Amino acid sequence: MMSVGEREQWAVRVGRQDGEAERCRLLAAGLLDRTLRVRPDGTGHLLLPVLEPVEGAVRALFSPHAPRPELPRHELVGGIAILAEPDREAAERLRASRPSIRTVVAPIGHVEGPYRTRRFEVLAGEDSTVATVREHGLVFRVDLATVYFSARLSTERQRLLALVRPEERVLDMFAGAGPFALTLARVAGLVVAADINPAAVEAMVENCRANRVQNVLPLLADAARLPALFSRSFDRVVMNLPLSPVPFLPAAFSLCRPGGTIHLYHLQETEGEALPALAGYPVAKVSERRVRSYSPGRWHAVYDLQVGSEE
Repeated sequence: MMSVGEREQWAVRVGRQDGEAERCRLLAAGLLDRTLRVRPDGTGHLLLPVLEPVEGAVRALFSPHAPRPELPRHELVGGIAILAEPDREAAERLRASRPSIRTVVAPIGHVEGPYRTRRFEVLAGEDSTVATVREHGLVFRVDLATVYFSARLSTERQRLLALVRPEERVLDMFAGAGPFALTLARVAGLVVAADINPAAVEAMVENCRANRVQNVLPLLADAARLPALFSRSFDRVVMNLPLSPVPFLPAAFSLCRPGGTIHLYHLQETEGEALPALAGYPVAKVSERRVRSYSPGRWHAVYDLQVGSEE
């Protein structure tokens, strides 16, 4: 008999011991009905609500989840939530919504200066901008007030990891606290990770130690001066400086071998915006993709450039 509020939906029956794994699989496949509660079926199994009749699905009654309070938009970096605006009421509401959020901040101004840092105002919780970020088995400790870090690039880092071949030599020209460098080091033979910010290099050294990564070479250096230190021997060059990458293209092309790949990140308002800047460089092939939205009308793009031979 249907109770008040219940509704009939397709369901997958699984053993209790397999419930969480199956829930994650259905969620990743976009099949889990997240508006309904998982429930036992009375025989030691669980019923997971699904959006369509997959193989083996049955019809069952489910109770809906209680409506969740609408929370302000935010970016989560470890235990720190970053609001776009300094709204203290919203900050307190956000902090109370999740025990894992220990601090809520809002930026004061934009990313600025040669070190690409932002100043923050603490709106709620602990008076600290130090975050511990766990990402795909790695742990990064970073002070957001002294080192730029974006947790929203996690998927992009995994995309690059899937492209790296064993024993590749990789150069990360703007490494920060090391999220790209440590991720790619799982497959690459060597990752040279440079940054002009002393606080970033210090954090990267600590993150290498904490994750027991031994094939990353942290380097305090201006990216434009790297050609004076290294030959054109890198298989892959990462240029994650989306606000102003173009002035560093000469260095990137002089360091990446023919047939290698440069990943150029760029903030833009129109597709192909960075293409004119590539004129005159030995580009054999280029592909462009959106990485994430940045602000209304602007997005973070990546250009994957295959380097050709010099004429």
